[in-house]
Amino acid sequence: MAGNRAPTIYDVARRAGVAASTVSRAFSRPGRVAAGTADRIRAAATELGYRTNPVARATATGRTSMIALIVTDVTDPATAELLRGAQEAAGAAGFTTVVSDAQDDGVPQREALERALSTVDGAVVAAPHAPDTALRSLVAQRPAVLLDRMLDGLPSVVPDIADGMRRLMAHLAELGHEMVTYVAGPADAWADGMRRRGLRQAGCEYGVQSRRIGPFPATIAGGMTAAGELLRRPTTAVIAYDDLIAIGLIRALTARGILVPQEVSVVGFGNVAASALITPGLTTVASPLRAMGALGVHNLLGLLDGSGSAATDALPVRLVVRGSTAHRRRNPASAGRGSLIVSGAGSYLPVATL
Repeated sequence: MAGNRAPTIYDVARRAGVAASTVSRAFSRPGRVAAGTADRIRAAATELGYRTNPVARATATGRTSMIALIVTDVTDPATAELLRGAQEAAGAAGFTTVVSDAQDDGVPQREALERALSTVDGAVVAAPHAPDTALRSLVAQRPAVLLDRMLDGLPSVVPDIADGMRRLMAHLAELGHEMVTYVAGPADAWADGMRRRGLRQAGCEYGVQSRRIGPFPATIAGGMTAAGELLRRPTTAVIAYDDLIAIGLIRALTARGILVPQEVSVVGFGNVAASALITPGLTTVASPLRAMGALGVHNLLGLLDGSGSAATDALPVRLVVRGSTAHRRRNPASAGRGSLIVSGAGSYLPVATL
């Protein structure tokens, strides 16, 4: 620019061949500008080195073009995938994301939510253990979309958990397992209740009985702890709340000389990257985590421009078969010293007790 003057919105408008108001709308409310026009405006802005002023934009429009991504554990691999999808979608729409790690410990979580909401237009929330009241309070302050969580009247994006549990149960039934143990996740997790419900339904469909142990933390350490209880309560197949618990189970069982899958089959839920790295590879349900994050942002932008709704989107899942499942061994006498194999149903409870 002449005299090293910083480019303005009017310079971008002239270069793109549009009105200055269209440039402003392209950055503040991208959903209201035709895709081709928005692309031309972004190209002109990049060529000129134009950068929007978020303070001025917020003053003029009441919008900051910032979205809060509120999570409860940024170190969780599933959360990382959700965030990646959300950030990619937000960036493509011209929005900046602010990640808030609201730990699951009461007051600090509420304070984190308050801080995050003070500077953004809306929020995408992946807080599986947050109280219902906290989430409703959040939505009362800013438009928000929930990820991996459903709450009546609030928009959300979830995996099809019922179908995922049905696929796992069908796989284990095909391998000859007549009874399975469900290793439960955190007691206050919405997804845990949905997994148990899906397991009951699938058990009735395939004639497979189930029991539940837990709850356990949704961590590798939680799975290793669960292995100790499995040793006291034999089983031939295990469905873990998520991949991290399943990985912990495999590690602990292997360390005790129990062969996976020869003596016990183990499956998870999520298909995080580590599920393909452990030996044996983990059979699991692949949740479309990145797609969930992206759709959460898309739906939030719809709420911001008035075209959204409080609907729930349940995205399809798929079964990923790896090496942690095998046909049920029919002769428990041939199992190893630490075997978890049982031949009868006496130590199992009916499906309805899940």
